[in-house]
Amino acid sequence: MNNDTKNALREGVADALGFVLGALAGWGLGLQFGIDFIGNTNWGLTQLAGLALILAGSGLGRWLMRRLILKGEQR
Repeated sequence: MNNDTKNALREGVADALGFVLGALAGWGLGLQFGIDFIGNTNWGLTQLAGLALILAGSGLGRWLMRRLILKGEQR
């Protein structure tokens, strides 16, 4: 496997793991605040706040995993 393919695979795995783990962390943080976006069928301000936590967690998780992967490549 050439280096471009390895780098693309590494970035893809980092994106997927960071996105999912970050979303789970955001959901867990919402649960700590008493906001259950997943388990509630109503739409209101609290559910939108829970969704925002999940989305923020996804973005931050992806960013963090990318930083860790790129830092590992520089060594």
